[in-house]
Amino acid sequence: MDTDIQKCFRGKTVFVTGATGFLGKVVIEKLLRTTEVRRVYLLVRPKRGVKIDERITTWSREPVFDLLIRERPEAFQRICPIAGDCLAPDLGLSEQDRRLLTTEVQFVIHGAATVRFNEPLHTALAINTRGTRLMLQLAKEMTLLEAFVHISTAFSNCVIQDIKEKFYSELLNCSSQQVLELSDLVSDELLDSMEPALLGSFPNTYTYTKALAEDVILREAGGLPLCVFRPAVIIAAHKEPTSGWIDNMYGPMAILFGVARGVLRIATIDVKAQASLVPVDYCANLALACAWRTTNVERKEKEPPSIYQLAPSEGNKLTHGEFINHALDGRMRCPLTKMLWYPFLHCMTTLWLYPLAAFFYHTLPAYFFDLALWLQGRKPRLVKIYQKVHSTLIILGPFSCKSWEFATNNTDRLMNQMSAADRKLFYFDMASLDWKEYFQSALGGMRVFLGKDPLTPESIAKGLKVIKRLKLFHHILQFCLCSVAAAAVWFLLKLVL
Repeated sequence: MDTDIQKCFRGKTVFVTGATGFLGKVVIEKLLRTTEVRRVYLLVRPKRGVKIDERITTWSREPVFDLLIRERPEAFQRICPIAGDCLAPDLGLSEQDRRLLTTEVQFVIHGAATVRFNEPLHTALAINTRGTRLMLQLAKEMTLLEAFVHISTAFSNCVIQDIKEKFYSELLNCSSQQVLELSDLVSDELLDSMEPALLGSFPNTYTYTKALAEDVILREAGGLPLCVFRPAVIIAAHKEPTSGWIDNMYGPMAILFGVARGVLRIATIDVKAQASLVPVDYCANLALACAWRTTNVERKEKEPPSIYQLAPSEGNKLTHGEFINHALDGRMRCPLTKMLWYPFLHCMTTLWLYPLAAFFYHTLPAYFFDLALWLQGRKPRLVKIYQKVHSTLIILGPFSCKSWEFATNNTDRLMNQMSAADRKLFYFDMASLDWKEYFQSALGGMRVFLGKDPLTPESIAKGLKVIKRLKLFHHILQFCLCSVAAAAVWFLLKLVL
């Protein structure tokens, strides 16, 4: 017997943007596996030499869809890719496809975005902000529309620390309308040069343009059946579709992988600050629940859309220090087979001192490593890798050294309105998440999906052999460095005394 959410999607047509992204794939997988949705249209950006149908065909070989293919091998027949691009005028849709969407679609899940923090302003603005406006214009033409879910981010208003489930247009120096009009009048280069003045207190173009997108919704959504979903930092899957699944090197999981490989050894992280992390399967479930709830709510034209935030609950929070400890606890349980050094991580919050510390922890050893590669006739590479690592850490700095409070009143209320069956099938209760259990599966997933090491006894044994040898070398180096330091201090004392 169908649950309320399953009934909501039965026989319906859904249009998803951002379908090829991390969260988008999990939303589509859950939708196809647990509901009798009639069709799922996907906005897919054409790539040179690769047809959009071919991009979707390759999904059958991705681990995220293994469970779906086993349980419902016919499910892919319900997927219909549509060529489009959020960077293009009118989303790059043909007249025929636009007509198809406006006459058939009942649900829209808009997740398309560039998540690069250092994206040039003109690009981030075009995708994250103007793309949202174009989606609203398309939605207003949809004659059967029942719900529109706009996927934002909990950090769209990160310039304040206590973030409620409300709009914060007052945090913007200029309204979304003014910024979009400005972008139409000036060149991309000039717009990018105006970035510091436009961003104000926002730390990067991603959070800024997502805030502008929310302003677009507040100003232009009208009476659309629309809601905004703000997830915190999205990390590997907890339970579904595959425990620990991840397919990218962004944010916290990139830090975990860097530590596991023995590449990242020092970082600008406040171990006492709160880590605002949410598993991707929880986000996918809440996005679908938001769509269901929106169909049951009548909203007046001048009434702002509902906002749902997902972040660690008040009684089950996680600090960056606990996050790192969970990661290091797993280094002897499922070590990688390819490591540069024994995994450890030292954290610091003195930003001006970090470049000096990074030189001794990262850059200097990298030169020795690259020299060894050069002597072997191989291409030096580690110095360049560390240049990228340090750039990434600088970008992440504002988020790894601060704490935020995210209200989840609407989300909690939504969960209470769901039936027991729906709460079990479309789970997103952060209060019941066991972080220790979660990181056990996440580290295993990181090993398999990022490290490409299978979780077999043979592979684990090989990893243990490598890490034990590196641990010995690590302690020998520590002893040598301490001995040199002690000798230097003794020598200096002799000179003084």
